[in-house]
Amino acid sequence: MEHTMKANEKWLYLCIGLAVFLNFTGLFVTVMGPDGALYASIAKTMVWRNNFIDIFVDGRDWLDKPHFPFWVAALSFKLFGITTWAYKLPAVLFVLMGAVYTYKFALELYTRQIALWAVLILLTAQHILISNTDVRAEPYLTGLIIGSVYYFYKAQQKAWLIPLVTGALFAACAVMTKGVFAVIPIGAAIIGQLLIHKDWRAMFHLKWLLAVVLVGLFILPELWCLYQQFDLHPEKVVFGQTHVSGLKFFFWDSQFGRFFNNGPIKKSNGDLSFFIHTTLWAFLPWSLLLYIGLVQFFRSKVKSTQQKEWYCMCGAGLTFLVFSISKFQLPHYITIIFPFFAILTAQYIVNEGYRFKWVRGIQIFVMCAMVLILGLLQYFFRPEQIGIFAMICFLGAILLFIALSLKGEAQSRVFFQTFAVALLVNLYFNLAYYPQLLRYQSDSMAAFWINKHNPSHLPLVQVKNGSSYALDLYADQKVYPYHLGEKTILPKRPYLLFAERAALDELRAKGLKAEIVQSFEHFHITLVKQKFLNHSTRAKELGYADVVLVK
Repeated sequence: MEHTMKANEKWLYLCIGLAVFLNFTGLFVTVMGPDGALYASIAKTMVWRNNFIDIFVDGRDWLDKPHFPFWVAALSFKLFGITTWAYKLPAVLFVLMGAVYTYKFALELYTRQIALWAVLILLTAQHILISNTDVRAEPYLTGLIIGSVYYFYKAQQKAWLIPLVTGALFAACAVMTKGVFAVIPIGAAIIGQLLIHKDWRAMFHLKWLLAVVLVGLFILPELWCLYQQFDLHPEKVVFGQTHVSGLKFFFWDSQFGRFFNNGPIKKSNGDLSFFIHTTLWAFLPWSLLLYIGLVQFFRSKVKSTQQKEWYCMCGAGLTFLVFSISKFQLPHYITIIFPFFAILTAQYIVNEGYRFKWVRGIQIFVMCAMVLILGLLQYFFRPEQIGIFAMICFLGAILLFIALSLKGEAQSRVFFQTFAVALLVNLYFNLAYYPQLLRYQSDSMAAFWINKHNPSHLPLVQVKNGSSYALDLYADQKVYPYHLGEKTILPKRPYLLFAERAALDELRAKGLKAEIVQSFEHFHITLVKQKFLNHSTRAKELGYADVVLVK
């Protein structure tokens, strides 16, 4: 048994190294809109204006997300220039930081092998990889939340002051990334475990009050920025009204307003089962193992209050429940508790999964399904160009699968094979599928073209539709926003104007005289449809956007 564990650890180190490489393979893929391009353009505006206090979108005051991820991205832009990889690099590093703290926390609770498996599972979970390609706030939260939990766990020991301060700093950064709801998984993990263990003395220790005070102190930069931009200026129009308090929005409307779907930003009516079926695909290829492990826990261990799983069960469970009953639901929200999921899944694989043939059979089914989906995607989507580097990577993943099939220990072999399949699938996504898909994001394609074909440096205007921000990000010049139906100050003619074909036709009907200088195929790539994915029917699904010369 000891020999098997040591052999597994060697393979685990190799696979984790490859998983780290996998998370970097989306670094140069064009930033995807609307949200990723929006956040990147906000960070770019901070750099260009040299203003890190106010947040602007289309030249207007913007009140939605807190500052922290924009500050980090702007710092990266300052250091490395305004590029795709400079925007994505901090997010990948925060995920890797999350992997480090996942390892450290799992090692405190279990064994080294479980900790290593937890890291591998986290770094190959489907939506972690998606989040590192389509970067929003979740990569930052993933690292900050598990880091905070780890330090608050360490703060329960004798030398508690430094871990407590560090945990509070991580928690504050999480709050400055997504709002006060970010403390739910942190508090649930620590307080939930203390409640279940009935450790009242530890629960009511004054150090936790100090932690709350420290979090409040550490978020003062965010509160000050909101106060300066909004509360000091009640005349500003935000959400169509004046006298909008940035502090009130931060503490209430952005969180509880979304939860009850009665704030200024509304989404849907919610679905109690939404995150159950979302996790099935978002945590692939490990989701079925997670669910099996949870069922086994509730069948055989739930009555034991001493189980170490309670940290992760409480941290993930309460957050999952809050998300599920919320009226505002998006798939990427669930990513922030994937470190807990990874630890729970890892301990099940090592402690029980190795022993059952039927569990290994389920993973064989998952692998076959993923390879089948990959084959169908390639057959129908057919990326036009797959480079030599991509082909070498695909071949390497296939050879790794073969090597693991021949050399791996029999009981754990299928789990390593699962990693190899996840590696192949996501290499394909990052090196073949996404690069082809982003060719239909017309505003980024227009920016690349304009940067090379505007020698006279004509001013650039964009007709805004509320979801196109890649032009703002990638254009090497200022973009003047033009909102149809609103009075807009435009530059002197001649200038270049970018618009989707329908908006351009509307302007022409009102008398605009413009000459088309370049057209781009256009599709809302975050809403892919079957007919779009099929190369033989794709042309009928495409729209067009144009760069025109207005004289």
